Amino acid sequence: MKLITHNMLTSKCLKGVITGYPLAITATVVKVSEVEYNPEFISRIIPKLDWEVLWKAADSIGHNEGLPPTIDPKFEDNEEFLRKAHKVLLEVEVEEGYLTCPESGRQFPITKGIPNMLLTEAEVQ
Repeated sequence: MKLITHNMLTSKCLKGVITGYPLAITATVVKVSEVEYNPEFISRIIPKLDWEVLWKAADSIGHNEGLPPTIDPKFEDNEEFLRKAHKVLLEVEVEEGYLTCPESGRQFPITKGIPNMLLTEAEVQ
């Protein structure tokens, strides 16, 4: 699971859960794979992300890559920042571990890079 995906996941469909965001990551296997750098994509996606959540997620798995906890308003002109963001968003991947709902404590396994967020009928609102 790439951190760009994690930034958009929520467990608010669980019974009794209002927000279900952000999900905590516990990673047992993390891999880094080189992906072609695309500064235009990174510049367009950053405003759509919850940066604080991304930074905390990257930090929690030991891969914040020197990213700042807040975004500079002129980040589009900062090549070093864009490359670091690219690495964290697209190259760092949680292969094994689990996500935890902050409200219910429900854990969702991550296997072979895929988070399994299927719910039982009893868990759905």
